[in-house]
Parts: sequence; C-alpha cells; structure tokens
Amino acid sequence: MKRYLLLIFLCTFTVSAQEKVKPVFENGEAQIVPAFNNPDDWIREDLWVETTFDTDGDGMPDRMHVAVTRPKQTETEDLKLPVVYESSPYFAGVAPNVEGAFHDVHHELGEQGKGIVHPSVTRVGERPIISNSKINTWVPRGYIVVHSSSPGTGLSQGSPTVGGDNESLAPKAVIDWLNGRAKGYKTPYGDEEVEAYWTTGKVGMTGTSYNGTLPLAAATTGVEGLEAIIPVAPNTSYYHYYRSNGLVRSPGGYLGEDVDVLYNFIHSGDESKRAYADSLYRDIEISQGIDRQTGDYNEFWAGRDYLNDMEPMQAALFMSHGFNDWNVMPEHSYRIYKAAEEKGLPVKIYYHQYGHGGPPPVSMMNKWFTKYLFGIDNDIEKGPKAYIVREDDDPQNPTAYANYPNPDAEDVTLYLQKDGLKKGKLSVKKPKNQGKQTFIDDRSFSADSLAQLDSSPHRLLFATPILKEDLHLSGLSTLKIKLASSKPAANLSVWMVSLPWNSNKNAKITDNIITRGWADPQNYKSLTESEPLEPGKFYELSFDLNPDDQVIPAGQQIALMIFSSDNKFTLLPEPGTELTIDLDETHIEIPVVGGKEEMEKALK
Repeated sequence: MKRYLLLIFLCTFTVSAQEKVKPVFENGEAQIVPAFNNPDDWIREDLWVETTFDTDGDGMPDRMHVAVTRPKQTETEDLKLPVVYESSPYFAGVAPNVEGAFHDVHHELGEQGKGIVHPSVTRVGERPIISNSKINTWVPRGYIVVHSSSPGTGLSQGSPTVGGDNESLAPKAVIDWLNGRAKGYKTPYGDEEVEAYWTTGKVGMTGTSYNGTLPLAAATTGVEGLEAIIPVAPNTSYYHYYRSNGLVRSPGGYLGEDVDVLYNFIHSGDESKRAYADSLYRDIEISQGIDRQTGDYNEFWAGRDYLNDMEPMQAALFMSHGFNDWNVMPEHSYRIYKAAEEKGLPVKIYYHQYGHGGPPPVSMMNKWFTKYLFGIDNDIEKGPKAYIVREDDDPQNPTAYANYPNPDAEDVTLYLQKDGLKKGKLSVKKPKNQGKQTFIDDRSFSADSLAQLDSSPHRLLFATPILKEDLHLSGLSTLKIKLASSKPAANLSVWMVSLPWNSNKNAKITDNIITRGWADPQNYKSLTESEPLEPGKFYELSFDLNPDDQVIPAGQQIALMIFSSDNKFTLLPEPGTELTIDLDETHIEIPVVGGKEEMEKALK
C-alpha cells in the first residue's frame, strides 16, 4: 500500500513538474503563452517604495506609488520573471489648459515677460490602477509589468523637479526594490513590508516622451538590474528642449512653455504638501534657474542634461525617434545614442519620418528585452546599428544601416550667391564678391509663408539648381554664418526646405521641411556666455541643425532659408530688427550619402 501511494505521489509530482508554465521563445522572441494570456488570472497589486530623498519636507523619505501586474504562475508555481517597467508624471492627470498658464512670448528679447498663472491639477484615477499601458503586450509574453508615478504626482510622495535628481533616483529605488535592496510597503505611511519575491530582478524600461526620459534618467544612476532601455522620443536635456544655442525657443506646439509651466502641468501629488514644493522648487530653484532673459546654459540646465550624467550608465540602449518631431526634436536621441556608443554600450537606433512618438516595431523591442532580460542569445546586439524608416517604408519594415548617420555620408559645403531676398543660389563652388544682404524681422510672417514667397524683405532664401537625380542626406547639417544686427539682440532662425513647396493638404510630412535650427547671436562665444551685440558689428557663429535622413527627389531644390523670429517657436519682439548677412563668409555643410561626387551628379 505504501509503495502504491508513493508511486501515485511520484507520478503526480512528475506531471505537475511537466505542466509548469514557462516563457516560450522562437526566432529570438518571447512568444505569447496561453497560460499567461488571461487577464482574469493576472495578479494586480499596488504598494509604495521608499526612496533615499525627501522632497516634500515632511522629514521622511518619499515613497513612490508602484503598481504590479504579473501572471498568476508567479504565485502558484514559484515562477520568477523579469520586469518591463514604465514610470511617468502623467498617470494621475494633468493641469487644465487655462489662459495665462504659458509665458507670453510677445516682448523684446532680454526683457522679463509677465508672470504665468499656476493652474492646479485635479488628481484622477483610482488605486490600484496606475496605468494599463504595456500590460497587454508584455504580460502574455512572460514579463511582469510595473508602473510608478513620478515624485509629486498621483499617489507618489515628494515633489516634481522636472529633471532634478529625484526623478532619476525614484525609478532607481523601484529597481532596487525589485532586487531586494530597497523597502516596499503596503501603504503610503505604514510599516507592513512587501517583497518582490516573484522576479529575477532583471528590468527593462520603456516609454514615450517624458515617459521615455525616465528610463534614461534611471540608467544614468548605474543602478544594478536595469539591463536594457528603449526610450521613445525622450527629452534628454531640458536646455535643448526649451532653448536652442542660447536662444529662448519653445517646443513645437507649445509656444511659451518652460520648466515652470511643465512643473505646474504635472504637479498632481498630495494637495496638502503642494505649497511647500511650489515655494521651494518652482518659485526658487526653477524660477531663478531658467533665465528667460539670456537663454544661457547654466548650472540649473547642466543638472537637467542627462548627457552630463552618463558615466555610470551600463544599460543596453535602443533609441527611437522621429525626424519630424518638432516637439522633442531628434537631436535629443542622437546626442545620447552617440555618447552611449562611445562608451561601448550595446546600442541601436530607430528613426522614422513622422512626428512625436513612434516606438520601434514590437518584434525589435521583443528581441531587445529577450536578449537582455531573459538572456536568450538572439544576436540582436549584432549587425546593423541603425534602422531608418525611409519615406515610403512601412514603419514595421525599416531600412537597415550599418550605423547612423549613414557611413557613406560626407559633408558637402554649399555657398551662398545673391539675391536671397528673391531666391539666390546654393553652389558647391564658392563665388566671389557676393557682398552683404539685409532682411527685416517681422513676426507676423510664418516661416511656411516666407519659404513660398517669390521675394520678401523678411528672409534670405538660397536654393540649389533643380536636382536631376535623387539625393540622399543623412546626418547633421552645420551652418557657419557671419552677421550683424541693428539692435543689441536678435533671433536667428534657419530652415532647410525642399522646393517647390507642396501646399497640397495631402502633402507628406517629408515634402517641405528638411531640417531646422535656431541660435542666439549673443552667444557667439559660448552657450554659457552672452553679450549684447554692437549694432552694425559683424559676428561669426556656427551651429548644427537637427539630424535628418531623407531622400530629396529629382525635380526638387534644396534651399536654405535664413530669417529672424519664428512665430511658432521663438520669442516675438516688435518687427523692425535688421539682420545683415555676409554672404562671402557664410556657408552650410550638408551630409550627402556619396559625398561631393553624388552631389555633383545630382546637379549635373
């Protein structure tokens, strides 16, 4: 009888062991497992993770609100799985768009604009649901999904700082908790602890925009366990988001936004503690740091530039961005991608031709996380480093490059030939004695309209001959310019466009604008030092436009437009400032795949 019972036990144990559910991998990707794919079986819980900082002034370490969604097998079968983690300041709602919440941009350069209104956020959402994003994609594939609200938002304690250290240390604390190095609690102020016994401790982070910034913020702490990140359209420097080469410049679509505006927009935390945070962070640190008078790069901005914090970073980086994202511009991803590559980290970049947002194909993300979170050898880190969605590509099937910029791209210098008030020429041969040309700033003209005018006193426009063959640009264009202003301060805006302008309402996003850039001539020495211009005196400065990868089709012209106030992006002083450009000492370098030879073929 005992033998019979023992046999039954062994058979039951063997069957049970065989039936235990595990992640499944095919072609280097985690597959949807039916046993993980029933939302009714998922375990959902929320908790508060203790951090190492106190930014709400209550004398206790701030705790971050965290939500976990995991397959039931992590409870019933002792299955341990890696984590896909997203953090955000937006999960609990944002402030209303009220009149006066943004800075007034209609004033002279260097002047203090009128103050802004501080709308309050009404917190939305119920525990335990912070967000449902990412869950349906990753839980069925054998991942645990974790969400957290940023400091001072939702049910997380503390204060938002918009790029301050606590916004890096908060996700670090969550990752530390997932690895047993930090404490989690069942309630915001209680002492009943929660342990993450159901995870391997390996974490991947992803998200878009601010949610894409926070994976990078966490990675720059060097936290152990954060193995891979996939930032999508991340803001990697608040200076580059709200300034451009010394110029006060708004993100596209948000004229007059600045760090203090964004702070008000996201501050959805405990109402009883908002006054303390507002007075310390918004009204002192941020207000005194942003310097809307000069636009100079200072200690405040340096502390919110993740390029300065990359030394500890060890996570594998898969960057994603749109070349026509004029909110968080494509330079944000490019600068971090290049720095991570120089550090020797595993890197890839996915660029598409659209606007803000746009993650890589799920298959690529799957392989990235499968490699670094499950340890499956799928060779994703090998081969091409860059994937570019060409103009007519399906975003799910981008074109692979060995790297970005295209390794075959070489800088080609184009020189200016008058008359730019009408349509001057861009030439690979440097003409002589072109002299100087003057245009007059007028904020009432949009840049789109200026590019389409046959002539205008409010811009200079120079174009190549009509292209006889397609021309592929890949990388950064750099403008070197010598100019004088009639006033001590002036905006400088530069667009590269494709002509003739396609004004059809069904025009592609790539049809007209190639790339753009802005600069403050007062910062001709450096970003950290500006000085009033001496009217009539010429100054030299050089700066990059935003990265691009685009094929300009035969029949078009590549044109450089130089103007002053850009009424969708810059401060807007009264019209009348005159800018004079020395045409003989101004040129632009553009990155042509195939170099000068291909350029000359296209212009033959």
